[in-house]
Amino acid sequence: MSAPRAVVTGASTGIGEATVRRLRELGWDVVATARREDRLAALAAETGCTWVAADLTVDDDVARLAAAVVEGGPLTALVNNAGGAIGLDPVATGSVQDWADMYERNVLGTLRITQALLDHLEADGGGDVLVVTSTAGHEPYPGGGGYTAAKHAERIIPLTLRQELLGRPVRIIEVAPGMVATPEFSLNRFDGDAGRAEAVYAGVEGPLVSEDVADVISWTLTRPAHVNVDLVIVRPRAQATSTMVARTPSA
Repeated sequence: MSAPRAVVTGASTGIGEATVRRLRELGWDVVATARREDRLAALAAETGCTWVAADLTVDDDVARLAAAVVEGGPLTALVNNAGGAIGLDPVATGSVQDWADMYERNVLGTLRITQALLDHLEADGGGDVLVVTSTAGHEPYPGGGGYTAAKHAERIIPLTLRQELLGRPVRIIEVAPGMVATPEFSLNRFDGDAGRAEAVYAGVEGPLVSEDVADVISWTLTRPAHVNVDLVIVRPRAQATSTMVARTPSA
């Protein structure tokens, strides 16, 4: 029997990279994809995954990625992890272009690759579509309008697909992380401002790390085939909501 096989998007860093590592540890074949070839090549050298560099906001890249995946054999799971936030501006002054870019990255990127691989997932007896959203897709917070709007929209994809594919051999899973101290999420959000990025996690005892979320993702994918884990919201113990976070005072 051949090993299960997954595609993991946004695999060059953070949750995506950790998910590739975790699935490889479990014996899965993994196709890692992201935009940065050097990161993917290094990850492949370390883990034995295969990789295809692609920008999921570009139709030709998605078509090329999908063709490579199909050529490589049956597919067990698609882990839609690529996305990201830009800025922390209020609705009144937020950049329309930033909102559009976040929608493109988080929603339409997920839509494109899911559409491209859905038939292939079904072709060999069924598989899983997993979408890594965010607690931002479940609750708004000040300054997060653009990102929460995008994540609310993204989670409509699995919510709708689960109804549209009822009775077909495809599981639809959503994993929604809260505060995760990844190497680049907040740094990218604040355009490389390390001080602002570090302040997000300041004083928080035990924020989640990428490996925590990868563990949850792998758990959902390895349940018996008749078990669909619709939604997992996972936060650090120190976080109750997006705006309620326990912090120890600075010295």
